[in-house]
Amino acid sequence: MKSNATDLSSPALLTQHPAAEVAAPSGYWRVAWRSPRGNACSVLIERRGLTVNTGLCVALLIACVLYLGLGSMTLAPSTVVPALFGRGEMINVFTVQELRLPRLTAACLTGAAFALAGVLMQTLARNRLATPGIIGIDNGATAFAVASVVGMGISLAPSAMALAGAATAAALTFGLVAGGGMQGYRFIVAGIGVGAVFGAVTQLMLARVAIDTANAAYPWTVGSLNARPGDAVFWLAGGLIVGVVAAGVVARPLSLMRFKDATACGLGINVKARRFQVLLLSVVLTALAVAVAGPVGMVGLIGPEIARSLASSRQVPLVASLLSGALVMVLADLAGRTLLAPIEIPVGIVTAVIGGPWLLWILMRPQRSYA
Repeated sequence: MKSNATDLSSPALLTQHPAAEVAAPSGYWRVAWRSPRGNACSVLIERRGLTVNTGLCVALLIACVLYLGLGSMTLAPSTVVPALFGRGEMINVFTVQELRLPRLTAACLTGAAFALAGVLMQTLARNRLATPGIIGIDNGATAFAVASVVGMGISLAPSAMALAGAATAAALTFGLVAGGGMQGYRFIVAGIGVGAVFGAVTQLMLARVAIDTANAAYPWTVGSLNARPGDAVFWLAGGLIVGVVAAGVVARPLSLMRFKDATACGLGINVKARRFQVLLLSVVLTALAVAVAGPVGMVGLIGPEIARSLASSRQVPLVASLLSGALVMVLADLAGRTLLAPIEIPVGIVTAVIGGPWLLWILMRPQRSYA
């Protein structure tokens, strides 16, 4: 007897009846269109992720307007926005465009770079404490940058030395845990040890130079946006663009790497190659950010935690992390400029004051699984 049932999953039927399309999974929007060649195309957009990223963008925009308006001379938002485009009184335009906007740009870029490197490192190690600052990469970059500033026979610029220092610290940490993997507290402890060594080297160099030279190197030890090298900001902007694109490319493999290595390999992921790529990306982003602002390490811890608490657990929150990091950096530097004005608190000290209790809270709350 011949069945009259119709196979709704048949490709031919789907072609003849476009309305019989597969519904989007729960929590996603499905956007479909046809290419110029007539091929059906579609993309899934996570609703919660889009909502979170939009909210963070709005919050960052508001924080930027406040940053440009607050200071020794307070400007209303209705004055800040026209001044951004060169309209209004010359003193307002000069204050916004020449004095505050370059520093705001550096704050956004460094915060985004630190947080993006942090979420990549945390996912790679499957540990929320595995940020570039905690595992010694920040201290390695700082030690090499200070060596350039205090004139230890090195003629390279601090930004180039910071990149070399971050790569050296990462290589040492990775080498110490070779064979044991990057997961668990062994990786964290090795990174803390490497960071302590580089921190001691930095203090030794500062103790052996004249006081004026030590003062010139001081911002590199605490993290500050007050004396930001223009060329380093330019390189950070370019590196961050490349880093965001590269992070998008490895986003899906990175999500699968939250599982055990055997599981990820079974799903077609070259774990060793991807691990090296993600580690290299984290080191470069951290080094470029340290070359601009110094070791503001807690941003790499706070930014991803904010993003992870807001976003869903289905994907690694890359975009939400960099937006959260930029927001934290902008608000921290704004607080450092205005709370004790005219005395300015370096942004690294502000984030350390905030990040210390935050770190204790992370340690005391239940561990969230990455798998």
